[in-house]
Amino acid sequence: MRHFSCKFALLLCTGLLAASLLPAQDKPAAKPRARDLGVPFDGTPGPLNAITDVSGVTVGDTTLISGEGKLQIGKGPVRTGVTAILPRGKASMSDPVFAGWWSLNGNGEMTGTTWVEESGFLEGPVMITNTHSVGVVRDAVIRWRVNHGQPDPTGYWWSLPVVAETWDGWLNDINGFHVKAEDAFQAIDSAHGGPVEEGNVGGGTGMICNEFKGGIGTSSRRFEIKGASYTVGVLVQCNYGRRKNLLIAGVPVGREIAQDPAYASASFGEVERGSIIVVVATDVPLVAHQLKRLARRVSLGLGRDGSTSGNGSGDIFIAFSTANPGAAAADHLVDLKMLPNDLMESVFASTVQATEEAVINAMVAAETMSGIENHKVIALPHNELREVLKKYSRLVE
Repeated sequence: MRHFSCKFALLLCTGLLAASLLPAQDKPAAKPRARDLGVPFDGTPGPLNAITDVSGVTVGDTTLISGEGKLQIGKGPVRTGVTAILPRGKASMSDPVFAGWWSLNGNGEMTGTTWVEESGFLEGPVMITNTHSVGVVRDAVIRWRVNHGQPDPTGYWWSLPVVAETWDGWLNDINGFHVKAEDAFQAIDSAHGGPVEEGNVGGGTGMICNEFKGGIGTSSRRFEIKGASYTVGVLVQCNYGRRKNLLIAGVPVGREIAQDPAYASASFGEVERGSIIVVVATDVPLVAHQLKRLARRVSLGLGRDGSTSGNGSGDIFIAFSTANPGAAAADHLVDLKMLPNDLMESVFASTVQATEEAVINAMVAAETMSGIENHKVIALPHNELREVLKKYSRLVE
């Protein structure tokens, strides 16, 4: 079965539409997040605790799940998808944002970053998928823009889309090339504000994190600078880490919950093979070199969760600011606003905090999944997590 996470499906999955259609006694329970389980985090989240707390940012997913059992290359099982993050919604295609990127460890891919580095701008969406589908998604973004007359109706000459990846080949028929252009189109077209679906969705469908089920996670922080309110939002596709290194709220959860680690039967079971892509959005008026500084701070958030950024891990981050609309105008001088470097402390801290929480939100939302050759990856057990936090006096009741 092919699942498309369109806007309608996303509303169903978050319970918003379902709640309006079902009698009270039949309303599905909302999927818990890390804070709901009593995990303590620093900082103040936005109302959604999601990257979409940054005004204008939209997120869409296409989720592909079909088949089970023995691997048949080209047929499945399929456990993959595409996630799209649009900095200014559909206006992202015609109004680029200042951006900067950073590679903590380069065993991975994020296309288009040389032009982000050179120009200082991100034009269009950030797309995330599996390792062997980067090319088709990249080409699909170009085709989507051409089909929609972007950036203007007179024609379109060139594009260098930003497409990133993590490897889902333990659960997914990654060499079957199941992601198609229409899946990327669907992710872009379904992008919306509001709650963001987490866990086994979109590009995160087949991902593994700290040898538990991983996937898509998000978080945000609100703060003030000189009396003005700002937001930082983070979205992760997490597929990295060793169980023994996992920390949650400073607690060695990975050592306390040691059963059924992913890759236990694999020859590479003792070597880190995963990756993580992190997208940081903010409405703070920052320019390109400052956003590169912000992207670097993601590393500290991952360190709080126990990451050592192993040799086999592709840890690549991009940060953008939705401030300064029209900054990429080509035909006139542009007046810009820029936060002084001396006032960036709150922005740095918020990025670290939101990154830490987004990873744990992904793991809490993810559900146990079996894939190719009946490989099974268990979800982080919620009750056991609470017991471990309680043991270390870190549970918030």
